[in-house]
Amino acid sequence: MAEHRSMQRAALLDAARSLLSEGGTEALTFPALAERTGLARSSVYEYFRSRAAVVEELCEVDFPVWAADVSAAMERAGTAEAKVEAYVRQQLELVGDRRHRAVVAISASELDAGAREKIRAAHGGLVAIIVEALDEMGHEQPRLAAMLVQGIVDAAVRRIELGAAEEPGAIADAAVSMALRGVRG
Repeated sequence: MAEHRSMQRAALLDAARSLLSEGGTEALTFPALAERTGLARSSVYEYFRSRAAVVEELCEVDFPVWAADVSAAMERAGTAEAKVEAYVRQQLELVGDRRHRAVVAISASELDAGAREKIRAAHGGLVAIIVEALDEMGHEQPRLAAMLVQGIVDAAVRRIELGAAEEPGAIADAAVSMALRGVRG
């Protein structure tokens, strides 16, 4: 029974990812989740009390995987500068992943305070993994610099998501240059 519930919950989360990546937060409805999973609508409520609860669980499940991908890319890099580059590039490579599209859709939605706090905490954990590299580079305020580098990444993500005229690779190159060398390039 517990295994069946776990499988159903995983199927609901997978359906939620698909709905969010295909149609944004408006697409994430309990009737749509029920239809995608073959469950009765009332059964969806047995697993999640609200859309916000679905969002919270997606963040709890997906964000650590995303952060692990970024962390692994940084570990493969040899120098502190290469780690910063890996941090930026890996996040931008994940833009096409539906886990990422779901997180972007989630961040644009109206969430309760608990869900927003979980997203902020997860995001803070991602930013924390670059602080050490920035410290190694001799930055006077590595935590502040990490937040600003993440701002560059977030802006590049939005540019890619909007389908900008530039190719994603050119956006990634510009983001890395901005993160490492500022506006002087």
